[in-house]
Amino acid sequence: MESLFEKYRQKLHITSTTFVRGLMGEINWNSRLIGIKGARGIGKTTLLLQYIKIHLSQETENTVYLSLDNIWFSNHSLMELVDYFVKRGGKNLFLDEVHKYPNWSQELKNIYDDFPTLKVVFTGSSLLEILNARADLSRRANVYHMQGLSFREYLSIETGEILETYSLEAILENHFEITDAISLKLKPLHYFENYLKTGYYPFYNENPDWYFISINEIINLMLEIELPQLRGVDLAYIHKMKQLLLIISESVPFVPNVSKLSEKIGINRTTLLLYFHYLEEIGLTLNLFKVAGGISKLQKPDKIFLENTNLMMALSPKYANIGNMRETFFANQLSYKHKISYATQGDFLIDGNTVFEIGGKNKSTKQIKNFDNAFVAADNLEFGFNNTIPLWLFGFLY
Repeated sequence: MESLFEKYRQKLHITSTTFVRGLMGEINWNSRLIGIKGARGIGKTTLLLQYIKIHLSQETENTVYLSLDNIWFSNHSLMELVDYFVKRGGKNLFLDEVHKYPNWSQELKNIYDDFPTLKVVFTGSSLLEILNARADLSRRANVYHMQGLSFREYLSIETGEILETYSLEAILENHFEITDAISLKLKPLHYFENYLKTGYYPFYNENPDWYFISINEIINLMLEIELPQLRGVDLAYIHKMKQLLLIISESVPFVPNVSKLSEKIGINRTTLLLYFHYLEEIGLTLNLFKVAGGISKLQKPDKIFLENTNLMMALSPKYANIGNMRETFFANQLSYKHKISYATQGDFLIDGNTVFEIGGKNKSTKQIKNFDNAFVAADNLEFGFNNTIPLWLFGFLY
């Protein structure tokens, strides 16, 4: 057991706190049970270690970080470790990769109920079921979703500038003033293209030559390990999901023809629609529907985007044209905190009441002129005018 604590101290020692994700300030760290869900590679582990280093530096002796994929847990239970930890004064427990531990939800429920002085923070796959798990944790855990770097966060890493987030309402109402304030600190357009290509995952600057290789490895791990483990997808059919993902990536935004796709890939309609759902759940795609609420797993999406622009560059770079990159960026940044739907006029409908058209700096408003609450998000603009807002500014929502 001591080896687990030693590894924790080693990881904590090498963790940098130079840049901290915005989610750090949004989490209610006073809660007794906190969950953080998200796709692989977006920085969940770093967030836990940074929080310990910044906020619990005086409590390192009664705090521990553990990854539940450690081989130690093959012969020992989490309850065994927690009992040992609490009896020796433990107060703060940080658990990484809980989805890799059998019966994780039941044991977390028991820990919550049996150790009332212990605070637990856990991370897991974006596929993690909190509400529908065998032990319903929804009444006990405060669960947060973590996404890759926003454009704002990327700019902070690149420039060292402390930059504010802005609500969608603030951007729509005050984009003139906001862009003025930001442009006094830096030139966003200087960095925007690089962000679209290689700035979404926090490890982008660790080994740039291997960046897309790392993304493809993450994709394979999600498809080959997480989907079979957490959704029961037969390993024999994973190659069909990879085939489907490649078809989507070569046609982003993708308008699915279910009959033709079923025939091409060799799976029935029901299975195909389920695969669409799984690809979104795991954080590889974003599925848009005309109807904002009550979407079932077996409803055909009206349009499908890759989850972020870096995936476009990793999977099918020759198909990553600027128009697709713009729309994918907008969909990604808006979907984090807003409901985004397919629009019959314009490109996107946000929260059921605001229409957006995406384009270059000369994009006109004629396609949305009949809407009262409609805007153009235009690329290659440093400053906006009227209802035309610089596209990059929507990267400041989180």
